[in-house]
Amino acid sequence: MQSNTVIIDLGLERGEPDSYDSPRRSTPGWFPVAVLTAIVLLTAGASMAPAKPPLTEVFSLRVGPADAYALTDDGRLLAQTFGLLSSYDLRDGATQWDAGPTAPAFRLRLGSGLILMRPWTVGSRDPGTTAISLADGREQWRRPGTVVTLAGSPTLLSASPTRSMGGVARRVQGPVEAIDPQTGRPLWTVDVPSSAVLTGLPGPGDSGTRMLLVHDDRTMAVHDLITGERLVSTAVPAADYDPTNPAVVDGIILLRHPGRPDMEFSAYDGTTLRNLWSQPAAGYYEIEACGALACLTGPDGMRAIDPATGDVRWTHPGWRGIQQYGASYVAYGTAENTQPLGLIDPDTGQLQVDLTGWRPLYGAGSKDHLLVTRSEQDGGRSMVAVAQPGEPQPRLLGPLPAGTGDCQAAPERLVCRSMYGQLVVWAYGRKG
Repeated sequence: MQSNTVIIDLGLERGEPDSYDSPRRSTPGWFPVAVLTAIVLLTAGASMAPAKPPLTEVFSLRVGPADAYALTDDGRLLAQTFGLLSSYDLRDGATQWDAGPTAPAFRLRLGSGLILMRPWTVGSRDPGTTAISLADGREQWRRPGTVVTLAGSPTLLSASPTRSMGGVARRVQGPVEAIDPQTGRPLWTVDVPSSAVLTGLPGPGDSGTRMLLVHDDRTMAVHDLITGERLVSTAVPAADYDPTNPAVVDGIILLRHPGRPDMEFSAYDGTTLRNLWSQPAAGYYEIEACGALACLTGPDGMRAIDPATGDVRWTHPGWRGIQQYGASYVAYGTAENTQPLGLIDPDTGQLQVDLTGWRPLYGAGSKDHLLVTRSEQDGGRSMVAVAQPGEPQPRLLGPLPAGTGDCQAAPERLVCRSMYGQLVVWAYGRKG
């Protein structure tokens, strides 16, 4: 591990003048040049404190091109380097523990104080899941199958995917088991005879997250995550029940389904599953959470509705997608979320910061700003900037070395891969 400190000089981007020529001033011929020079240097040294660099390398690690890494909410870097899994303090790079050797994993997933690893595999063989303690790096257990988490709940679930297990909802088939985080043993089982979409559902008050299953036989059911007990169920209209349908927004379940004569949206109370309202989809086909509102997108743009009533709160014809980054929301001009338009206020639909040409970074980040990058055409460098409400444009921090990519943000830290086989941690100061 290298620990060299690198200061990135912004040059003219930092506001330095094109010329450093001083105004000419007449000086008595008898005044010694050396004395004048000393006075100037002393005066400058006393009045000008060195500026804090906006980007500073904190530490770096040697990693392989396929080695996985992750950032934790409590300020750690987890990195798998050539078969050795380690935890580092993001503040100074201090090693907290090493666990190895470990089989290479596609990514490092976190849940219930554990690192859940599924090794790379070839073919249809199930590599199983290995759980490693986030506190000390010790292996806790191994078991077959995929182990997933639900946002807002410490419960671990073992399920068999029929399609992608990514995203906010998951299609599963076969038994769904709750796993004891300490031992890996099953606590309860819910059978899914055919297939169902599985997602988390906030409970009323302080009751915590529950499990929502929408079965392909048109049965929607809510289960307690402590016992697995089915709390309530209801019949719903036939739909595709794909990994993003239904969606859960602010505790309300929203389903897109065929109606009479065209497609409709229907909303269900998250506690009782009572149908709250139904209305024509009117050409909108995607449902995404944008804060406490539900954003519907389609060829005519985006409209945000109150999920409890269906009332329209705001509309934007030019928007085609929305994505959450930590506490920030970014509007996009394409359904594939490839053209960022700006940082927005999801409650009002107001565009707060223009992000045209910039790319938001994933990660924990911060509650009041978002890190963004932009590739330069010359030299392949990436510029880093801070997007913050109250400033119409991102504020430039500086460039990253050429060949830098795969970045994630953390509070006051930026972690990126380099083309030279390094994982580099940068410190940044967001205030100008």
